[in-house]
Amino acid sequence: MNYPVIAEHILATVQGTWWSRRRRRDDVPSLPPGAVYVLRVGGNYRTFPEGMVFDPSHPDVLDASSVSLVDTRARLVDVERPLPSVSEADNFTMRASFTCQVTDPTVIARQGIVDVTVPLRAYLMGDSDLPRVSAGHRVEEINAVRIEAGHRMTAYSAIVPPRVAGMSVEFVNAEVHASDDLRDWEQKLRDERRARELQRGQRDFETQDTLRIAELLSQGSDHVDAFGIARKEIDVTEVAARVHRITDEESARRHQADTAERTHAQALETEDAQMRREMLLTLLRQMGGSEYVDYHQVLEQVLRETRGQATPGIGAAVDTARMVGPGQARPGRTAAGSDASCDPQGGFVKDEDDLVG
Repeated sequence: MNYPVIAEHILATVQGTWWSRRRRRDDVPSLPPGAVYVLRVGGNYRTFPEGMVFDPSHPDVLDASSVSLVDTRARLVDVERPLPSVSEADNFTMRASFTCQVTDPTVIARQGIVDVTVPLRAYLMGDSDLPRVSAGHRVEEINAVRIEAGHRMTAYSAIVPPRVAGMSVEFVNAEVHASDDLRDWEQKLRDERRARELQRGQRDFETQDTLRIAELLSQGSDHVDAFGIARKEIDVTEVAARVHRITDEESARRHQADTAERTHAQALETEDAQMRREMLLTLLRQMGGSEYVDYHQVLEQVLRETRGQATPGIGAAVDTARMVGPGQARPGRTAAGSDASCDPQGGFVKDEDDLVG
């Protein structure tokens, strides 16, 4: 850094008589804010009066062989020094900060201090015990090294204060930094940790959204539609049209179900009536081929069947044997007479005794 001496220029000798001697303005560089001219006249260094307009005919300007531009403003200067760790592969870096301000520009110009960090770095290197505070620590233990190095520098600067001729220098603080490799590694771990935390947070948000959506769906489509309308993600007219369409479809399904149920009931009634007709026809056929028929019992059986009090098929099979069959033989008649009194084909009455009996 160019501090405190900003620039140095050699000046050519001015020729001419004493009343006509005058240095050109271009020979002397422009003065930046906060700086002063220090002219070398013979073996001496003289400061051009501060605040005075530059005069090319000033005796010191005419006789000067060189000029130095010295910055007199206070500056904060940082100086670094490496510190060892327990491993030979890694080092710490201590950065010490100092406040510096020029008190005597002529001394600064004489010594030619172009970079003030050079004497300050030499000051830091003069503390031979400073490396001991970090030599027993690993690079991961940088916080402990920072504390010990800060205490060491505070004590060192109090006992041996920094000195630079022509300047006031004061120690401010000391910071310890890890190596670039460790910094890159820690940054990589930090970025990976942050990425995982971000991913975990996104999954938590997705889980919460899923539970919230599931809860909305469990409350029914009407609640979901209302939520969508409130967030202006669903149009009210679309919801109304869909509700009307669903209502019409539900009415059509109910009508179709009722129609199918009535059709099924009618089919069952028709089937039951057909079964009863077939049973009655079967009964009549059996009556036509029997010798004796109890018409009173036949009538009761038919009435019961038409009223649905007997199970179709089963009752018919049982009661038919009871209603239709050979009757008891009349007194004074034999089985042979009974057989002879009836026509084997049509069952007609053969004599008057059978009719009376």
